[in-house]
Amino acid sequence: MRTVGTLKSAGVRAGDEVVVPAYGNAEVARAVVELGAVPVFAEVDADSYCLDPASVADVVSGQTVAVVAVHKFGRPADVGRLREVAQRHGLLVLVEDEAGADPAGTELRRAHAAYLDDRLSGVRTPAPASGHLYAQYVVRVPGNGRPDRDAFARTLRAKGVGCRVPVQAPVYRLPGLRRDVFLPETERAVDETLALPVHAGMSRRELQKMVSACNALGGLLQPAF
Repeated sequence: MRTVGTLKSAGVRAGDEVVVPAYGNAEVARAVVELGAVPVFAEVDADSYCLDPASVADVVSGQTVAVVAVHKFGRPADVGRLREVAQRHGLLVLVEDEAGADPAGTELRRAHAAYLDDRLSGVRTPAPASGHLYAQYVVRVPGNGRPDRDAFARTLRAKGVGCRVPVQAPVYRLPGLRRDVFLPETERAVDETLALPVHAGMSRRELQKMVSACNALGGLLQPAF
């Protein structure tokens, strides 16, 4: 990402407000701060993990000059709806790609993702989306939030599945970026998401092993009410 240079080129100045993601991509908020501008955090879309256009509209003020949208985990942000919001308020929309997948392996990753979509039952699989590159295959672990997700992840790793927690905390809780904000969908995403491996070099046997491990655990967790 070249966010600082992009913001400078767009004319963002000290004191301006810029709407940024609260779920991951802390470097975007830090770039805003580096310019002396103010990052304003908007809610995540529950399916794409990108900025929710409705939430962006809610946080726009008279000092807002731009919105930075980031394509997340290889899934495109809803740039069309974000531009509609921006047009109503006279804002710029800056679009960034999250560092991630090698385009050369996209078709294999999509094939792996389709295999997992059809067979996983112990987790909530990613919502389908046109143009998804599957830089990461991010699922939701059912249960009561982070304790269940973290226990699920530890058990998978013990079985040889190289899963990882993609976002450890909302950006508005990180040092130097703390704000008095609570975004419930972002909090849920942080607590429930888990990235399963789908790299192009995976074998069918490895995928089958991961499916078996996830499905065996899924029944042990109870949905949150």
